Amino acid sequence: MELSVPLETVCRLIVRARELEAQVPSNDTDDDEDPTDSDDPYAVLEDEANTSVEEEVQALLDDMPQDEIAEVLALAWVGRGTFDASEWDEALEEAVDSEQNPVDQLLELPMLAAYLDAGLAAFDLNCTGVGQID
Repeated sequence: MELSVPLETVCRLIVRARELEAQVPSNDTDDDEDPTDSDDPYAVLEDEANTSVEEEVQALLDDMPQDEIAEVLALAWVGRGTFDASEWDEALEEAVDSEQNPVDQLLELPMLAAYLDAGLAAFDLNCTGVGQID
């Protein structure tokens, strides 16, 4: 299996998806500006949803050609275990023929970064040394 989508693009998507998944919605109903004034000692660790990260992931996917988006979706399915690495052709065909928007499917995956990382690993690929990822 050889990806037409650049490995650097998949790795960038993994990094941004991790950032998106790491966001914890604030439970603080208090209108205090300074989270250190809160009664909750962990409030400072909470982060409001960062729409710029979500928008960047969406833009990254929107800028990709359809065949590359299908590959990323198939890679996520392999990483999730829906398909085995030996079933790559079937996974790719299913991603191409899917009636649901593949970008929406990717954005709806709750562990997209982990699935993509595991999908790469299934084909002996990883993001070590790619771009800024070590």
